[in-house]
Amino acid sequence: MLNRFRALATRIFTPVAKVLLRLGVSPDAVTIVGTLGVAASALWFFPRGEFLAGTILIAVFVFSDTIDGVMARHSGRTSSFGAFLDSSLDRIGDASIFGGLVLYYAWRGDRVLTCVALAVLVLGMLVSYVRARAEGLGMTASVGVAERADRLVLILVATFVTGIGLWEPMVALALWILAVLSAITVLQRILVVRTQALSRG
Repeated sequence: MLNRFRALATRIFTPVAKVLLRLGVSPDAVTIVGTLGVAASALWFFPRGEFLAGTILIAVFVFSDTIDGVMARHSGRTSSFGAFLDSSLDRIGDASIFGGLVLYYAWRGDRVLTCVALAVLVLGMLVSYVRARAEGLGMTASVGVAERADRLVLILVATFVTGIGLWEPMVALALWILAVLSAITVLQRILVVRTQALSRG
């Protein structure tokens, strides 16, 4: 979902990226600050049920994921380590968002939704791991109905809707949907890798 707007986002954030580069800020520094911002916002606001503030701050810091890439391309500093760092820190940000929701429901004593939120967290990590492991073996596994961008958009829209008081059950509904779609995505990727492995003989 977000991938469709990547070109637009690049045009929007290019001026910001150029300013940061002129100030001597490195792409990796932006990546790290963005991840720390997402993690701090999610783990501070979400467990307390302050979804609106948490969502707004997370959205602001999530944009660093676009800015650091634009900076790297404009500075000619794209590197394997930069890509590795970006991907690794993405996992921390994702875990913090869903971990914050795990804590929210756990502190409320809602065992079912605590487990659902935890399942989404674990399955999200597994979606990424399956793809990375497949690529490490020389195969591809980029298919699936719930990639990282899709999961982020859905949960942040849900927390925003709940945060403005429009419909409180929205977060719970989004978590159930993500749990199902993430499980399907893991299965899709496993089957795709199996097909490729069998074709190799």
